[in-house]
Amino acid sequence: MKERLKIFVDAHCFDTEYQGSRTFVKEIYRAMSVKKDIVLYLAANDIGKLQENFPSGENIVFLKYRSRQSFFRLACEIPLLIRKHRIDVAHFQYITPLFKNCRQVVTIHDVIFNDYPGEFSKGYRLLKGFLYKRSTKTADVLTTVSTFSKTSIQKHLTNCNPVHVIANGVSKKFFAAHDKEEARAFLKKRYGIENIILYVSRIEPRKNHAALLQAYLDLKAYEKGHHLVFIGHETKPVVALNTMLRVVTPDAKQQIHFLTNIGDEDLLRFYRAAHVFVYPSKAEGFGIPPLEAGAVGVPVLCSSSSAMKEFSFFGDSLFEPMDYERLKKALAAILQKEHDTDNLKKISEQIRAGYSWEASAEKLYGLIK
Repeated sequence: MKERLKIFVDAHCFDTEYQGSRTFVKEIYRAMSVKKDIVLYLAANDIGKLQENFPSGENIVFLKYRSRQSFFRLACEIPLLIRKHRIDVAHFQYITPLFKNCRQVVTIHDVIFNDYPGEFSKGYRLLKGFLYKRSTKTADVLTTVSTFSKTSIQKHLTNCNPVHVIANGVSKKFFAAHDKEEARAFLKKRYGIENIILYVSRIEPRKNHAALLQAYLDLKAYEKGHHLVFIGHETKPVVALNTMLRVVTPDAKQQIHFLTNIGDEDLLRFYRAAHVFVYPSKAEGFGIPPLEAGAVGVPVLCSSSSAMKEFSFFGDSLFEPMDYERLKKALAAILQKEHDTDNLKKISEQIRAGYSWEASAEKLYGLIK
């Protein structure tokens, strides 16, 4: 009997704040776990979190890192684990270990620190640029998540290795039939929130939360009963946002919500209940949340910058994130008009057809094999 291929997955993204790379690892390998000719070795410090996110099975092994220190993990732990378990292929997000002792697959989700240098410190750009470039040289298979990121990687990091696009997908639960009013009633009872303008993203300057908050305040949407909901942790202070919040009137402030640690079920309810989803980010290597909102059937206003320009199915709802007046005008219009349910269904179907985790897992499986 032919031995099964042993695939090591560095899943330390489950030990840090939530990012798109965690969704990628989770959904790709949940889909790939049905393959009977592979064994997945998933490694992280928090084994419990891995067990919550991946199915139990005889072809899934959870490995615990002893340290949360990234240098120790990359210099010692990973090479030792690969040797101990006789791993055939190892998959890393962005950065590879100091020593290579098996075939390597590397996914670099973006290099937006090169495309938008003003959003990042010089030290950050130099360090990430060095480490990512090193990863492209050690990788046997190099992948990314969008055509935009592929072009950027080829421009800034490598002109040699081919870069394969393994696109992010949208989970099937976002396409499931649901009762919008039931979701709205649940959130109103649990959180006291209704008539939701939703933005899902971690908080940092390039995510452009301040522009959405400014539009909400200028339109006085709070006077019409609309609640502005930001879901995500703050990973970098946003001076403009914090300054604005300090002078917000009490009436407005009680309808502006910053939520963290929202479970998957409640997050799905927020998507389903939303009146509109707004994604004003200045730069993304992909941008999963607007696709999740579109899949649910919620009207979406989405930035047209960077990788998001590929989301042409949003049509006139795409906007340049630095054009504040365009954002404010689009938000005012979408809050006033009736939703075009036929068009929303069409957008959802286009997302279903174009962004499948199963299809992306199959493509990655082919590259690994």
